[in-house]
Amino acid sequence: MSAAARAPRDGAAVRAPRATAPAEPPRTGAAAARPLRALPSRPVRAVPSRPVRSRSTGPVPELRLVTGATAGRARRTADGRRRAPFVLLVVGLLVATTLGLLVLNTAIAVNSLKATELRTANAEKAEDVQRLEEQVVAGGTPAQLAAAAVAAGLVPAGTAGHLVVAPDGSATLRGTPEPAPVPGAPEPGTGG
Repeated sequence: MSAAARAPRDGAAVRAPRATAPAEPPRTGAAAARPLRALPSRPVRAVPSRPVRSRSTGPVPELRLVTGATAGRARRTADGRRRAPFVLLVVGLLVATTLGLLVLNTAIAVNSLKATELRTANAEKAEDVQRLEEQVVAGGTPAQLAAAAVAAGLVPAGTAGHLVVAPDGSATLRGTPEPAPVPGAPEPGTGG
């Protein structure tokens, strides 16, 4: 096999075996104390490889050269066109979420104010009910009722008579009824 056939196909350099100095006779004396100097080695150049031919039966595609700036620009614009709907969707979702949170916070704040007003109104009504209950309890005593009747211009009634109805339907009078005294006139028997 020749050296060209043994060379790798990818163009890498091949290491050649190290060349050694020819054998010298043994030295003696001062010459034996000095070390031997190695010969410089040079890399072996690689033999250019032959192109590999494929055995495909289909047509060979036609290739064309695209400059780097044009290809990068075309790729960026194609990526930008593909990303634009997604970016718009994400931005739209963020805006919709922000507006939804704003409306929700506003509604919660309005309801909180209404709840505070209703609590205040309920507390005032509860105080009114408690005050009225105290008035009812205080006004229900006999002394309070008599004072209220006198303030209204009423007079106490005299002795009352009452009717007793028998089982046969007849009625009998029990007690002697007396008329109520006239307001402002002295009562009989007080000497006035």
